[in-house]
Amino acid sequence: MNSQTLFNMSQVEIDKVDPATLANINTININHTLPHEEKILSFVRQMGNPYCFMSDGIPVRVRFAGGGKNLSQSLVSYFSLLKQK
Repeated sequence: MNSQTLFNMSQVEIDKVDPATLANINTININHTLPHEEKILSFVRQMGNPYCFMSDGIPVRVRFAGGGKNLSQSLVSYFSLLKQK
């Protein structure tokens, strides 16, 4: 997956997506022994579009404010927090 593909995914409008095609974030499994980069790749493979997904039956669209963390930085932070548990 390249940066253009991720950019295109980030532009998807949630109200134009069939909810049946969205991954359920509650069913994503991450091997916590993998290096950060491999965890991120595994997550993205399982999610399909990491910007649009289902959570407890609710369609979710993720956006990041300008000047903040990008998706990769946010995922690294997320997995680091999981590792501490």
